[in-house]
Amino acid sequence: MESDLRSIGELARDSGLSISALRFYDGAEVLAPARVDPRTGYRWYAPGQLADARLLARLRRVGLPLADIRAVLGAVSGSGAAQRLMDEHLRRLEDGLADARRELSSIRRLIDQRENPMTTTPAEYRFTVPARELAEALDAVRFAVGGDPELPVLSGVLFDLDGGLLRLVATDRYRIALAEVPVDPSGSEESVTSVAADAPAASAVVPVALADALRALLGPAEGAVELVLGAGTVQVTVGGHRIEGAALDHDYPDYRPLVRLEPVHRIGLPAAELRAALVSAATSSLPSGPHGAACEVALLTVDGDGRFAVAAPDAEADGTADVFRVAVNRDFLLEALPAGAPGQLVLELGGPITPLAVRPADRPGTFSVLMPVRLLA
Repeated sequence: MESDLRSIGELARDSGLSISALRFYDGAEVLAPARVDPRTGYRWYAPGQLADARLLARLRRVGLPLADIRAVLGAVSGSGAAQRLMDEHLRRLEDGLADARRELSSIRRLIDQRENPMTTTPAEYRFTVPARELAEALDAVRFAVGGDPELPVLSGVLFDLDGGLLRLVATDRYRIALAEVPVDPSGSEESVTSVAADAPAASAVVPVALADALRALLGPAEGAVELVLGAGTVQVTVGGHRIEGAALDHDYPDYRPLVRLEPVHRIGLPAAELRAALVSAATSSLPSGPHGAACEVALLTVDGDGRFAVAAPDAEADGTADVFRVAVNRDFLLEALPAGAPGQLVLELGGPITPLAVRPADRPGTFSVLMPVRLLA
């Protein structure tokens, strides 16, 4: 009976949502009215929908994405799915707050330098890292360094110091590689700040030539490497040898949001097995590489039973509805695999237009992220 229903105006008043918002959520298939007058188009809502509307208003207030709101309102009671979505959103908010604090710390230093140019000395950070792990990190990211002369900042490796970790990052916009190295604080020179776990972040974009020289200097070395970042320079000392050079004077793109993936599938498999499957699988040459260049495209698939396979792109037209598919630049994915790695990998797939990640199972902090490619219609 219409007398048992709430008008859209009444629901708006009692829920805290505007009438226009309720119309929007109806069109977005988030909160559909119980009845729509076929003549006037006026919306009416069931008494039980008030609780959903009030929940919806609060979910939007904390910035939950529309797709997640739809999932929360449609979650099966007792499944725990809605609570898991809340936990994931809280982690995103906490990560964003941590990023904001790091940026504000850097902004404060820049403001100090701007307001006190004669008295402010740029901070330098001296620290040591294990030589072997630094070498492995450089090997893990080198393939992703960009070469576009119009984007000179991508022609280097970002050394991003954040408390107890040194992150190495490289990207050419189509893939990104990241590796983490543990930091041991050291040094006591007056002009140099030793690194503490709560120290403000510092970073430098190391030109690829300097990064390559550093890798050659490391060789098979064990022990520790001393690095100094700051004042626009990078200084490295290992085994009594020192190299130094100017950092690239550009702001590196913020990589953090891109590497916080929420995959649909996590596939564990031997690295050698994935490499063999990519090499032997049928591919299609499509204009999906950088700047529209031709590249070999392979299709990664996961069936309804969780079985992973590599197929030719035209397998997408096989009519199997329950197969999850992501198309990738085959050569880019091969380059992302750890060279000669005999161990296990974790492949994280999010969707046909969502970045995918490749992680060594024993080093989850070292991984590569690739953008999938769109197949031609």
